[in-house]
Amino acid sequence: PLTRIQKLIGKLMLRSKQRQPCCYLECSVDVTELAKTRRSYSKAVGVRTTTNDFFLCAIARAVKKFPLMSAQLDETGRNIQTAEKVGLGLAVAAAQGLVVPVIPDTIDKPLSRIAAESAELLKKARANKLMPYDFDGANIVLSSLGMYGVTSFFAIAPPGATGIISIGRITEQVIPVNAEKTIRKTMSMALAVDQTIVDEFYAAKFMQHLVSLLENPVELTGQCKGS
Repeated sequence: PLTRIQKLIGKLMLRSKQRQPCCYLECSVDVTELAKTRRSYSKAVGVRTTTNDFFLCAIARAVKKFPLMSAQLDETGRNIQTAEKVGLGLAVAAAQGLVVPVIPDTIDKPLSRIAAESAELLKKARANKLMPYDFDGANIVLSSLGMYGVTSFFAIAPPGATGIISIGRITEQVIPVNAEKTIRKTMSMALAVDQTIVDEFYAAKFMQHLVSLLENPVELTGQCKGS
């Protein structure tokens, strides 16, 4: 039989598909420099920082520039309201099922703070200790299946979230750089976004900016470190 959580997730995902007509975009991100920066940054700040944490920080910065990515229609359905505070949801496979705890008010949080808060939410989720307030206010969500060998996928945005970003596993590819072949670390990044709020051109510019942030991670650590 379906568990209570499975029933709830099924209802929420069905409601999302029925009420949020999404467009879908996918691109590739070169994370070679990010992988190097992640290790040195973790040592420098004394906080274990994952690839997901860099993505969360980059998403927050990109949403600051493209605020419709955290917007919703008002009760009349005729006006778009941008969020005063942006909450980032993080899809987690917990013992009780798929859950999406939220890092609140992320726009100007330092990367080290985002890393610490995401680690705490993961710990609580896996111990089944999340509280109701841990689920409040997801404007945009990150989901990752790379650890299971998945190269790319499109997830369903939960109700209330404008979109969901899905990332796959990191792979090595031979890519020409300055007329020379070099091995680079790349990964797929896909977006499903509510097209009642955002058209595909706006979403594409958001993704373009997000890729730029991720491929220049020093900018992220500089923006996020201690500020």
